[in-house]
Amino acid sequence: MIDPNLFQLVCFYAFAAVTVAAALAVITLKNSVHAVLALVLTFFSAACVWLLAEAEFLAIALIVVYVGAVMVLFLFVVMMLDINQEQVREGFIRFLPVGIVVALVMLAEMLALIGVRAMRAVSMGPNPAEAAGLSNTAWLGRALYTDYLLPFEVAALILTVGVVAAVALTLRKRRGVRHQDAGEQVRVDPRSRIRIVKMDAVRAQAPAPKEPQA
Repeated sequence: MIDPNLFQLVCFYAFAAVTVAAALAVITLKNSVHAVLALVLTFFSAACVWLLAEAEFLAIALIVVYVGAVMVLFLFVVMMLDINQEQVREGFIRFLPVGIVVALVMLAEMLALIGVRAMRAVSMGPNPAEAAGLSNTAWLGRALYTDYLLPFEVAALILTVGVVAAVALTLRKRRGVRHQDAGEQVRVDPRSRIRIVKMDAVRAQAPAPKEPQA
């Protein structure tokens, strides 16, 4: 008989290893499409880790929202854009030392934080969803829309501004390419676009028979 706790621990380490490997593949693969697919695998593995932590809502939201919608959009944009790979690699090599330093600082901060918590032996306490007698999804929804409604709305506003800013930054007008102007479409007079012409119906005459050639 397999111990459930041991099986859950093995699954956690397996999903965590796949998540880290896929995340490294995102920043090391040369093909942009392959990098996006590796990011999809990263999100899926992270969702499995959240399922082990009994955060079902976050896991399903990660798969449905990010894997099912956002990453499909990313993949579409990457495949449609004409990206100069050589120029991107030159910029990556140029800022590689700075990136390594930042990564080491972040790693040191994370290890220090984990060490401080381990030394203090802080207890996480009981699961608030189980204490309230609710499921994880119900408790999270009640907490978001009651106790943390203002931060939730602020986060939604920031994301909306980010979407509008991304559209405004990528909006470019190219010469020789047809594009639509919403302002001109609204100001169009329907009478100048179509003209109804009345004409009498004429019956088509049958063609005259051809004379046989000698």
